[in-house]
Amino acid sequence: MRPFSRILELYHDAFEASWSDSEPVDGVRFVVLDCETTGLDPRRHCIVSIGAVGVTGGQIDLSDTFEVLLRVRHNTETTPLHGITRDETRNGLDEPEAIASLLGYLRDGVIVGHHIGHDLAMINAALRRNFDLTLRNRHLDTGLLTLQLEQDGAFPEQAKLRHVTLDALCARFDILPYDRHTAAGDAFLTAQVFLRLLRLASRHGRATLGALLRRDLAVDIESAS
Repeated sequence: MRPFSRILELYHDAFEASWSDSEPVDGVRFVVLDCETTGLDPRRHCIVSIGAVGVTGGQIDLSDTFEVLLRVRHNTETTPLHGITRDETRNGLDEPEAIASLLGYLRDGVIVGHHIGHDLAMINAALRRNFDLTLRNRHLDTGLLTLQLEQDGAFPEQAKLRHVTLDALCARFDILPYDRHTAAGDAFLTAQVFLRLLRLASRHGRATLGALLRRDLAVDIESAS
């Protein structure tokens, strides 16, 4: 693996000529990402695994994927959910190496995730601990985008969503929720949801990156989850 300093330098260099608000959505590299963690508090808990897949030109790019398992010290209450035990992580990467490899993969990709705030908080906590920096990537939450599009009139014949969970969105778009609660599995499911949302967004005035990221919704995503 390249020295951390070089990875960090290349990461920052990627933003010197990154995506503008006027960039058509089809020209943007999105990185759909999910983390499995030992808990919900970034101050006390840590990342167990990260999975990601690229979306470019309205398609999932299976040649653009990332998956990493981190070494953890003990099992926690989330272990039964994601199924990764302490013993299974013995050959995982230490946090500095794992988080640096993520930056090398991300570059300036626009991060997409379901309830992405938790993932970003966990990644940023790890970055601060190890490298005294935070992510520079722009980001988008599929739950919030769904609510935006609902407000835009994208679902005229469907009942208003009461809960914006990943399972609820998979059901709405007839996506089989296979491999749930694994980082790579949830990232791939979210990418499928995101493709459906992108098609709807293009029909409702959100065909550029700036329009896609624009938030003009008063609802808090957490209150609708």
